[in-house]
Amino acid sequence: MYNSNKIKLFLLDNLIWVLVLLFFIINAIFTPKFASPTNLVNICYHATILALLVLGQGLILIVGQMDLSIESTMAFAPGIAVLLATQWLPGGMNPYICILVTLLVGALVGLFNGLLVSRVGVNPFLQTLSTNIMLRGLVLFLLPFSLFNIDPVYIFAGSGFVFGIQAAIPIVLVIFAIFQYVLKYTTFGRSFMATGGNAKASYISGINTKRILTIAFVLSGLLAGVAGLLAAGRAGSIANSMGDGMVMMSFAGAILGGASLSGGKGTPLGMLGGALLLQMISNSLTLLGVPINLVYAVKGGLIFLAILLDRYKIRLRSNILQQAQLKELMQKPATQDSAAQETPSSEDSSRE
Repeated sequence: MYNSNKIKLFLLDNLIWVLVLLFFIINAIFTPKFASPTNLVNICYHATILALLVLGQGLILIVGQMDLSIESTMAFAPGIAVLLATQWLPGGMNPYICILVTLLVGALVGLFNGLLVSRVGVNPFLQTLSTNIMLRGLVLFLLPFSLFNIDPVYIFAGSGFVFGIQAAIPIVLVIFAIFQYVLKYTTFGRSFMATGGNAKASYISGINTKRILTIAFVLSGLLAGVAGLLAAGRAGSIANSMGDGMVMMSFAGAILGGASLSGGKGTPLGMLGGALLLQMISNSLTLLGVPINLVYAVKGGLIFLAILLDRYKIRLRSNILQQAQLKELMQKPATQDSAAQETPSSEDSSRE
């Protein structure tokens, strides 16, 4: 029974990959050109930006918070960096330093959110919503028109090729592999997961939960900065509309990938599956010639489906664990009764 419950929980935790496999098989049969190598690489490439936002949002959900500002950070971080390099600094800026500035700006936005949420106690929804509006307004003001003629080094991550495939694909895979290892095999990762599962118990056990929350927001901002870097490379420019409307899809991808609105659950590997599934659905609808308005409706339905799936998984996991506990409790009295029956017989034999 123990093995049976373990298998059920494993399938429940990795449900996203079952959905990805089923969706792939169905579309490989019914959607023209879906399973072609070119299209599969195209799906992976176009999923990279969303995958980074899903990972950033997933990390925030793991610690029991939410971040609505990542879509604006995705435009703000590269926008500030390229403006410094092309307009604000007389001597320009080295493209490698420009990349570092992009990541630094994203991390600073996350630090701003994290300190106000963890130290001041501001509601994360209201804090990140206000940050999102402020950053989008600044981007619209500072970038009324798109920025072109960006240094090739800066846009390489989003447009270059490594070993015949887009560089963005291995970059994102390495990032996910690092986070998967850190969260699963390090002390910091266990503290990170524990903070989202039960913040009070984690604090009592000696975990600096405020620090963990701050780090989570910094990582979210940093990943949004990397997503902006890839988006700039893909488009060859920086527009004030970058990332617009992607925050809701980041929630959907993270929840489909195993994160929970209640916190304490999720893995980077599962979140990668969530991003891939969303991109596969979008690609399939495009190949089938579905009108763009219906595509938006489907994306809204996916967000709704992700919320329902989250509730269902929590309830199913609770039922599996309760049944396992009941079976253990029922087995204990039987063991105790058999032990009690054996004890008198041994005493009688000693008296004889």
